[in-house]
Amino acid sequence: MDIIVNEELKAYIDPLTPEEHAALERSILNEGCRDALVLWGDVLVDGHNRYGICRKHGLPFNTVQSALFKSMDDVHLWMIDQHLGRRSVSDFQRGVLALRKREILAARQQLAIADALSAEPAPQATSESTVTSTPITDAPVAPAFKSREDLAKAARLSSSQVVMIEKIHKQAAPELVAAVKSGVISINAAAAVATLPAEEQVAAASAGKDELKLAAKRVRDAKRAAREAMAEHSVPAFAPEDAATEGIDPVATVAALQQRVAALEAENAELRQQLQALRNP
Repeated sequence: MDIIVNEELKAYIDPLTPEEHAALERSILNEGCRDALVLWGDVLVDGHNRYGICRKHGLPFNTVQSALFKSMDDVHLWMIDQHLGRRSVSDFQRGVLALRKREILAARQQLAIADALSAEPAPQATSESTVTSTPITDAPVAPAFKSREDLAKAARLSSSQVVMIEKIHKQAAPELVAAVKSGVISINAAAAVATLPAEEQVAAASAGKDELKLAAKRVRDAKRAAREAMAEHSVPAFAPEDAATEGIDPVATVAALQQRVAALEAENAELRQQLQALRNP
């Protein structure tokens, strides 16, 4: 049979590194293709690397049809679950896969709710007839993640790691994401850098590992200074009529905080200029 390679499915999961691909190729050359390729009709779902290696060397392989798939979402969920269970998948990759799963399950849940609300009520039985009918329903919809803890459990991560991966997933420039995937920068540091403007993320990622570390340190230092400033000028919650009694001047406090923020922004601008000078001597 002719096997169809869907490029979207092939790219849905991060590709193997050159080292991982070379190891898989050696294994197949020595032991053959032991695991069957999974198909949905003619479409290849699982085993893209094995399929490519077998075709390259003219090696035989087996295929198996899955009866689980009724839609592309089913295929995506199956692929996600398969890779979440593999030890070779990095923490960041597992987090991204779990986020994708959450999106699919949440969309399915919303669709199921909408369908239930729009369904016509079943006809009421009359006294002339005691015949009842059982509505035909689809297979039960998998429940969406109820909390971030559920998502973290699915990805075998901590809740704090999930928060950082969410931030990277939503805010990071592609260059910064690539740096995380390649291990150039940690998830923790990447989450800090992801809060910078996109152009600064790209510049830091392009400059390499040391520049990314400096950018992450700058963000953390700025946040720490802001927290210290807030602690220094924190004001307990008093009713307006009590403010004078307690000797609190809200206007002066706000002005002091504004001055501190302005100083931090000026410091950040100076640091950016220094980094730019280092990049362009």
